[in-house]
Amino acid sequence: MLRFPLGAGLIALSLVTAACGGGGTSRPMGPEKIKVGLLLDTLVEERWQRDRDLFVERVKELGGEAIVKAANRDAALQEQQARELLNQGVKALVIVASDTEKAAAIVAAANEKKVPVISYDRLVRDSDVALYVSFDNVKVGRMQAEYLLNQAPKGNYLLIGGSQTDNNAKLLRQGQMEMLKPAIAAGSVKIVGEGWADNWSEEAAKALTEEGLKKARNNLAAIVASNDRTALGAIDALTENNLAGKVFVSGQDAELAAMKRIVAGTQSMTVYKPLRPLARMAAGAAMNMAQGQTEEGVVTVNNGKKDVPARLLEPISVDKETMDRTVLADGYHTRNEVYGQ
Repeated sequence: MLRFPLGAGLIALSLVTAACGGGGTSRPMGPEKIKVGLLLDTLVEERWQRDRDLFVERVKELGGEAIVKAANRDAALQEQQARELLNQGVKALVIVASDTEKAAAIVAAANEKKVPVISYDRLVRDSDVALYVSFDNVKVGRMQAEYLLNQAPKGNYLLIGGSQTDNNAKLLRQGQMEMLKPAIAAGSVKIVGEGWADNWSEEAAKALTEEGLKKARNNLAAIVASNDRTALGAIDALTENNLAGKVFVSGQDAELAAMKRIVAGTQSMTVYKPLRPLARMAAGAAMNMAQGQTEEGVVTVNNGKKDVPARLLEPISVDKETMDRTVLADGYHTRNEVYGQ
């Protein structure tokens, strides 16, 4: 049974001698806080703002200081930010990679300074990361496709993936296809289009949906949208063709706007990933590693270079019927926010 440490360990007190007024006196200073860095890809999506706040809160509770930087989906900028944090003396680095392959350079730079790196939500490829914390993203993909198949067991399907620079997008597609392949082989489901939305953007998802609608002559049964932003783009295209609510659409992240669309009937489901346990787990591991402790995983996930110790949390499928006992029960959103009452 894996035990997750709750304490931050002991922090050594330092005494600094300072000259005060005309006479030299010695006075104790407060404990020097352990610094850990959090590198985010973006703060555009609502979920990443929540991750940031929860992570910073937990590090503070453990007596440390979290320094946060967001790269605006720019891999080069993220590397620059990482080097800045390393130069500022962070003792551990947690990264949501802008590009899961290019971020290997960040891990290498951190390792040179003997700073452990935790891959948060997205696994950095071909690198010596110390720990991977995330949700089971293959399972997320399975949940999306399974839900749509239960609603529309026959018909034309459109697949909209996320950014190809994000390994999670590929894991989602893997899970989606695991569920869809038997129906495709049986001839009950036909994939009329599949593509990737750069930066997970709704604009790219909308364009892919428009192409799929044209190819299928507006005869779509379901759209496997990999997250709530791509779902928004797909639904915008459906709305313009008077098909919103007539085509089943998946999502992920349980964003507030997505929950409202589910209530309205234009989006069918989303996958809720409880962020509080994820962020707190990552923060605790970062603080422990910053003090030289070793953190173990429950499983391992190969990133092309090594079997990375990993802790993967369980995602939750949510639709209009299960919203109250999942997302709302957790306090992730309030009923008033979702229903406006």
